[in-house]
Amino acid sequence: MILDGTPAASARERTADAAARKQRLRRRLERLIGVAATEGNELVPLRNGDEIFPAMLSAIRSAQYTIDMMTFVYWRGQIARDFAFALADRARAGVRVRLLLDGFGAKEIERQLLDLMDEAGVEVAWFRKPVWLSPFKQNHRCHRKALIVDEQTAFTGGVGIAEEWCGDARNPGEWRDTHVQVRGPAVDGIAAAFAQNWAECHDELFDDRDRFTEHPQAGSSIVQVVRGSASIGWQDMQTLIRVMLTSAEERFRLATAYFAPDTYFIDLLCRTARRGVRVEILLPGPHTDQRACQLAGQHHYTRLLEAGVRISQYEPTMMHAKIITVDSVASLIGSTNFNRRSMDHDEEVMLAVLDETFTAALDRDYDADLRRSVEIDLARWRRRAAFQRAKEAAVTPIRRFL
Repeated sequence: MILDGTPAASARERTADAAARKQRLRRRLERLIGVAATEGNELVPLRNGDEIFPAMLSAIRSAQYTIDMMTFVYWRGQIARDFAFALADRARAGVRVRLLLDGFGAKEIERQLLDLMDEAGVEVAWFRKPVWLSPFKQNHRCHRKALIVDEQTAFTGGVGIAEEWCGDARNPGEWRDTHVQVRGPAVDGIAAAFAQNWAECHDELFDDRDRFTEHPQAGSSIVQVVRGSASIGWQDMQTLIRVMLTSAEERFRLATAYFAPDTYFIDLLCRTARRGVRVEILLPGPHTDQRACQLAGQHHYTRLLEAGVRISQYEPTMMHAKIITVDSVASLIGSTNFNRRSMDHDEEVMLAVLDETFTAALDRDYDADLRRSVEIDLARWRRRAAFQRAKEAAVTPIRRFL
C-alpha cells in the first residue's frame, strides 16, 4: 500500500511541476516571438542516416498529392541518386513535386540528376545562385532542411542529402546527426518555412493540388515552429535561444555542429552556469568540416570553463546535430547552429517542443554521445600550445561570418 507523501505523491508533484514549467515556457515563447504553439503533434526522433533516410524516402514514395522539399546540402553519392530517383518517380506518377536547393550549398549536385528530375516534371528552384547576387546577398543562405509530404507529414533537422550522412556514426565517414518526423498541426509551420523561401524563387506559390487540409490530433506534443531569416538587429532565432537559456532552472544541454556565437551569448551561457544551472555543450572534436569555426569557438573555452560550463568534444566522427534540451521538459531541434551565421545571416527553422517523452529521447541520445566524447579540462586547456592560441586569434577578423 502506498500512502500519501510516498512515491505516488512525489510522482504527482513532479508531473505538476513539469506541466507548470512547460506552460511558463510556452507563454514566454508565444508572447516574445509572436508565434502560437500548436497542440496534438506526434514527433519521432530519427538518429543518423540509417534511421533518417529510410523514413524520408518511404514518405516520398508513398506521396499521393504533393511533395515539397528544401535543403542546403545536396551533394553526391548513392543517397543523392536515391532521392532524385524517388522524387522523379512520384512526379511521373502525377504528384506535384517541388525541390528548393540553396545556390551555394547544393552546387555540387550532379547535373544528370537535375536533368533526370526536370524531365520527370520535378520543379527545381535555386535559392540565390551566387553568380547573380550582390556580395551582401551571397552571404545570406537558405540553411533550412524540410520535407513536407501530402501536407500531413513533415521532416526537419540537421541532415543534408549526401553520403556523409549515411550510416550510424560508426566511423569518420558517417556523420552524427538527428532529424525529426512530424505529424499534426506543426506541419503547417514547417510548410510555411518552405513557402517563404519558395516565394522568392518561383512565381507560383500554390496550385490546385494543394488541398489545405486540416490536421488530426496525431499525438500529445506541444510544438512552436520558429523561422529565422537574415535581418539587421535582433531576430526570432536569437530570441528563441535566449528564452531557453534564461528559462533553464536545472540543466541546459546544447549539441551543435558549429559553435561561434557573439559575446552576448557567451556571456549568457556563463551567467546561466553561474546561477546554478548545469550547462553542457557537445561539439565536434577531431573530425570537423569547418576548422575555422571550431577555432572561433575554442577562443571562448577558457571563459566558459571558468564559469562552470562543461564542454565535450565528440570523437568518432563529425557531430552535425543541432539540439537543445532544457530541464527534461523542453527541447529545440532543427537547422540552427549556435553560431553567428545561423543566428544573423541564414534562413533557418527550429521546432520548440514542450514534451517530456520527446525530450527524454533526445537526452538519452545526448548521454550516448557523451560516452563517445572527451570532456575539456580547464587546467589542461590553459596549458594549450602557443600555436593553438595563435590559430584561435587568426580567425578573429572573420568570426561574424562563421
